[in-house]
Amino acid sequence: MLLFFTLGLLVHFVFFVSIFDIYFTSPLVHGMTPHFTPLPPPARRLVLLVADGLRADSLYELDENGNSRAPFLRNIIMHEGSWGISHTRVPTESRPGHVALIAGFYEDVSAVAKGWKENPVEFDSLFNESKYTWSWGSPDILPMFAKGASGDHVYTHSYDAKKEDFGAHDATKLDSWVFDNVKDFFHAARNNQSLFSKINEEKIVFFLHLLGLDTNGHAHRPSSRDYKDNIKKVDDGVKEIVSMFKHFYGNDGKTTFIFTSDHGMTDWGSHGAGHPSETLTPLITWGAGIKYPQKVSAQQFDDAFLKEWRLENWKRRDVNQADIAPLMASLIGVPFPLNSVGILPVDYLNNTDLFKAESVFTNAVQILEQFKVKMTQKKEVTLSFLFTPFKLLSDSTQLNILRKARSYIKQKKFDEVVSLCKELIHLALKGLSYYHTYDRFFLGISVVTGFVGWTSYASLLIIKSHSNLIRGVSKEVKKPSHLLPCSFVAIGILVAFFLLIQACPWTYYVYCLLPVPIWYAVLREFQVIQDLVASLLSFPLSHFVGYLLVFTLGIEILVLSFFYRYMLTAGLIAFAGWPFLTQLWTRAKITSLSWTFFSLLLAVFPLMPVVGRKPDISLVMGAGLLLLLLSLFVVTSLMKRKGSFIKEELLVHGLQMLSTVLSMYVVYSTHSSLLKKQGLPLMNQIVSWATLASSLVVPLLSSPVLFQRLFSILLSLMSTYLLLSTGYEALFPLVLSCLMCVWIYIEQETLQQSGVSCKQQLTSIQFSYNTDITQFRQLYLDDIRRAFFLVFFLVTAFFGTGNIASINSFDLASVYCFLTVFSPFMMGALMMWKILIPFVLVMCAFEAVQLTTQLSSKGKMNYLRSIGFVHFRKQK
Repeated sequence: MLLFFTLGLLVHFVFFVSIFDIYFTSPLVHGMTPHFTPLPPPARRLVLLVADGLRADSLYELDENGNSRAPFLRNIIMHEGSWGISHTRVPTESRPGHVALIAGFYEDVSAVAKGWKENPVEFDSLFNESKYTWSWGSPDILPMFAKGASGDHVYTHSYDAKKEDFGAHDATKLDSWVFDNVKDFFHAARNNQSLFSKINEEKIVFFLHLLGLDTNGHAHRPSSRDYKDNIKKVDDGVKEIVSMFKHFYGNDGKTTFIFTSDHGMTDWGSHGAGHPSETLTPLITWGAGIKYPQKVSAQQFDDAFLKEWRLENWKRRDVNQADIAPLMASLIGVPFPLNSVGILPVDYLNNTDLFKAESVFTNAVQILEQFKVKMTQKKEVTLSFLFTPFKLLSDSTQLNILRKARSYIKQKKFDEVVSLCKELIHLALKGLSYYHTYDRFFLGISVVTGFVGWTSYASLLIIKSHSNLIRGVSKEVKKPSHLLPCSFVAIGILVAFFLLIQACPWTYYVYCLLPVPIWYAVLREFQVIQDLVASLLSFPLSHFVGYLLVFTLGIEILVLSFFYRYMLTAGLIAFAGWPFLTQLWTRAKITSLSWTFFSLLLAVFPLMPVVGRKPDISLVMGAGLLLLLLSLFVVTSLMKRKGSFIKEELLVHGLQMLSTVLSMYVVYSTHSSLLKKQGLPLMNQIVSWATLASSLVVPLLSSPVLFQRLFSILLSLMSTYLLLSTGYEALFPLVLSCLMCVWIYIEQETLQQSGVSCKQQLTSIQFSYNTDITQFRQLYLDDIRRAFFLVFFLVTAFFGTGNIASINSFDLASVYCFLTVFSPFMMGALMMWKILIPFVLVMCAFEAVQLTTQLSSKGKMNYLRSIGFVHFRKQK
């Protein structure tokens, strides 16, 4: 049993890791040479201003009085520069957004493992290609570009990370710090000859990272006065910086300014997913080399933003976020970032047609070289007769397009050059994607083969050990054949040799060789397979088809619930009617009614908005009061039972009730303190962490009697859950636990109804009780339903109050009782524990079901594997 369990963990770990290895590998390649436009650039210096977390609509729209929140930037749009919307990609987080802006490519998800701070793969950037770069802002963003730079020419100036406090009195101070330090820097440069000489060089970049808007958006929501006032603060700061640059450089007209954002933010103050409020960010450019405003009578876009923002008469130029990197590179004449996949937006350039054509040609050559390197790398590790090249961009096609483009430049057909080069860029990008996903199908087949084999093996073990399907002949001892093991050894050697000659990574060996021993173990149970087939053939066809349809429908509901939460409601409504379709209603009316009531009550939660969108502390307080009332009722009931409740147990429950009261106070006190912008009180923080720590230990001190232990677990976990709640979700574990309690009773009724065993007194069953192995029973058809119930409840526990598959479902306000200073790993761990608490409650209830129905742990876990994991792989 222990060996099988260990193997199961190992196999499922491999399957889990394979998801990231197949779908989330880094798209970067190395070995290219720099390329830059061979003409004098229009600007000597570039100022990049990134307002972290600024939504496009928040900047462009007018307030209730018809005035702009950013009058200076609005004036730029109308009189000095060009504007548009920069379209970001998922994940809409700060690091991927800045990488797209400054390096020109879309970051792979592997960076999340390092908190979006470190570089999982080294990459080139605009800062690295510049002669000098000075940057001011967050310590979470600036260092990653300095570490990736070659040489010592990228300088960073960051404030203390502790200043990134979501409970701070005034988050705009983060932006004020940047503006003030930039001014001090230029003032000091006048008295420092070495520094003065550097900042008067060409091909230099000044980067201002403004975090105040993101902090205020998380803390107060984008619709708040704090967020909107912060926009005005940024606008004033930008105006002062622009004035200072013009004065310092004597209005030489050689400075380009670019104002944008890394990502937007949802109405409920989060980001990370693909909602338009997160992916639409502003882009305003002006200065050297930038087109002046262009008035138009009409513009064709798929949205109504122009009319809403009253900018329909000023030409809007939209770009993809990665396109900004080649734009900046061309403006100051530095090589395009080597890993950039951005397409130069020539509509922003105010220069000669020759400059535009040469710049786009350079852009095409730079992306084409990435394609060539990627193709060469894949060709070197693939057998020649198996290699399938990207047919749309053969070597001859590449040469023809490049020669034609160069010929058009000589003939001064610049529009044709731009069109032809963009076509080449699109083909090269398709080719990059083709080679990046070249092995995906092969690896997917290997992993699916292994998973199907493991599921089959677990199912066969269940049938062999826990059912009465095995015939007597299957138990006869037969002389083992050497043909089967020898065949699989030969297959393993062939697979390993095939991978070896292609110089595949070691992970490929794991994915491709793992199915070999698994399927060997499956075929060793060939007699069990024969018995199973014979048993199924003897089953009435109508019954078999009916059960198969019900099972398939249940699995489909589970799969759809990953995309549509309301499918959980449909499933719970079906659960509510289940007792009335059986004899349970006649045998246990109160239990059946309770099951129906709590199933319908739980079915309400998936229909409600995702957690965090509408916070309501009164609901958290209400959940705490209901928990206290339930605690008083349970404790009073237990005290009435003679000899069943001792002082030590009363003390444990009393401490847990006190912990609930403290949690309610901390939630209310912290909420009030943050509203007053007084920060997180230290005492509240200490109590919160102490509650979390004690919740993992105190239940172990309670009585091992089944319901007393379950109730103790609920009290402890609910104390922590209240601290992590912001609204209606605080009621969810309470309702779920009530349904789990009824589930334990109703499963015992179903077991008694089938005549499998006598009804036990639940008050006498203990979690520490070691059941005699002779009391274990065989598995029956009804156990399939129990396994399905377990998986459905687990999915409900995960998705009942939100969709954890979407990053923007994580509301940072959930952790404000524990910490308010930005810490991605700690905050992520706390929010993950919040998600796991309902999961723990369901698993504890299932352990109780296992005890009361006299089902062995081995049978339970194997059954979970065969039934429970099917829909997860199907969904993937």
